Amino acid sequence: MKMDLNCDLGEFDQTEVDAAVMPYITSANVACGLHAGGAAVMQKVIRLAKVHNVQVGAHPSWPDRENFGRQAMRLPFEEVQALLWYQMGALAAIARAEGVEMRHVKPHGALYNQAAVDVELAEAIARAVKRFRQDLVVVGLAGSCLVEVARNLGLPVAAEAFPDRQYLPDGTLMPRNLPGAVLEDPAEIAQNAVRLAQQGIRVGEKWVLPDTLCLHGDHQTAIENVRQTCAALQAAGIRVQPF
Repeated sequence: MKMDLNCDLGEFDQTEVDAAVMPYITSANVACGLHAGGAAVMQKVIRLAKVHNVQVGAHPSWPDRENFGRQAMRLPFEEVQALLWYQMGALAAIARAEGVEMRHVKPHGALYNQAAVDVELAEAIARAVKRFRQDLVVVGLAGSCLVEVARNLGLPVAAEAFPDRQYLPDGTLMPRNLPGAVLEDPAEIAQNAVRLAQQGIRVGEKWVLPDTLCLHGDHQTAIENVRQTCAALQAAGIRVQPF
């Protein structure tokens, strides 16, 4: 059994954290400047990823630095696509200049959560990716609209699960403002990762297996979370390798 291990990075100018995480992950989702990060931070993360042979992907968001991209928004179909192209294009250009190929796209925050249940938004995102580059992997919540829509459009997809988060019965993420929504103990997060990899996520009456597990780079124990999760997966016979 194999599993990709990804992390949302470049959201702060915290090179020491990003550098410490890199040896343990296989994919990096890099903030593209609209919720966090910026050109210089993107460049630093891409260079680190290149050193550690980590896949690089765009982590686009609503234009919402004030709320770290976690405030729900509604924009017309065409504007959503333009936002995606703007952010994917920025990361792809910096990556190419550094001799790295962008491999995937994973929406951030509210954009990600809304696209998990909103078919029209999911289609705007998926069609934007397809027009930009048809070989990019779309990363979305396992069992979500985004994964289904992207797959139906013929795009490669990676279904994602979050070891450091709790879920609602319908398979969506528990809102962060609810008690217990974010797991805090690295050992518990690591064991949750193994469970998710082996059993999957319950989405209503069915179970969906993920292709990739995400650990948040802005978590207060991000480095220890990644270390313990990587060790726990390997101890369970699960190879950590890119999707």
